[in-house]
Amino acid sequence: MEITITKTTSPKAHPADDVLGFGKYFTDHMFIMDYDKENGGWQNARIVPFGNLSLHPAATVFHYGAEIFEGLKAYRTPEGKVQLFRPMENIRRMNNSAERIRLPQLDEEFALKALETFVELEQDWTPSSPGTSLYLRPFMFGNDESLGVHSIHKAVFIIIASPVGSYYAEGLDPVKIMIETEDVRAVRGGTGYAKCGGNYAASNRAGEKAEEIGFSQVLWLDGVERKYIEEVGAMNVMFMIGDEIVTPALTGSILPGITRKSCIELLRDKGYKVSERLLSVDELAQAMADGTLKEAWGCGTAAVVSPIGLLRYEGKDYIVNNNEIGPVTQMLYDELTGIQWGTKPDKFGWIYPIKQK
Repeated sequence: MEITITKTTSPKAHPADDVLGFGKYFTDHMFIMDYDKENGGWQNARIVPFGNLSLHPAATVFHYGAEIFEGLKAYRTPEGKVQLFRPMENIRRMNNSAERIRLPQLDEEFALKALETFVELEQDWTPSSPGTSLYLRPFMFGNDESLGVHSIHKAVFIIIASPVGSYYAEGLDPVKIMIETEDVRAVRGGTGYAKCGGNYAASNRAGEKAEEIGFSQVLWLDGVERKYIEEVGAMNVMFMIGDEIVTPALTGSILPGITRKSCIELLRDKGYKVSERLLSVDELAQAMADGTLKEAWGCGTAAVVSPIGLLRYEGKDYIVNNNEIGPVTQMLYDELTGIQWGTKPDKFGWIYPIKQK
């Protein structure tokens, strides 16, 4: 399928790197592709000027939550080149999410071509200050113009982009996390492993409660036994207990993070013992109490890694590593960001270069 490009006649001024924040500014264009099950599937792939969408009030996405999305970044190297980090992993995960929500599958190679073509056009929007990047948001939603719960016959796939500032403008400081014991994020057999909007909406209540008392995010427990660690906020989580690095196993209720996968591969390459297994909150509490919990961190696209300095469980606060970033967390941040921004060699083949204009 050919991708048509219609360039804007009114290009926007680029914001300064020091005011970017996250998701506040958007580039000049967006990629759109339509799906019609009865008329040939995916069609009309196009890049058009960024603008509002017009949707029927009965569109499936508004009423039945048929929506999925991804998040990845384009990075500018010291030489001025632009590159992506493991984009095919995001495309494959999006297809896994689509299968669960019963949205149509994307052709992986064409989706990568669409992403590459779009970033090539918008690459001048990729900021160059340390820690900044061009955030890419592919998303898909059901667009049948009728009410009633039924299989999806029409859908839309879109990619938008936003230049974003450094996640750690004030430095890589440890965060305070509250272990949530009331609300749950997901259950096995549900949509926990899919990157869909409903999972994030369901986490808002607990997140807001935590923020009101001074915590950055919540640490989720499983939704059945309420005893096993799952995720922290919108990130995967890892703990260094003794000489073992533990991250919750992907049991179907946890998002299979690409940063998580990269951390595991990096750690094992450097000789660390990494276990993907069930970790009970009682085991974690014991490790916090007896001092064998050496480090804890979240990992995800936005933050890369986020050190955890304090965990609260059942009203008791536990300090992790003197509320300082630990050496393993720092190493992961340095290695991953070095590869992403092109200051360290990519021995794993994770980088996808974008052709310069």
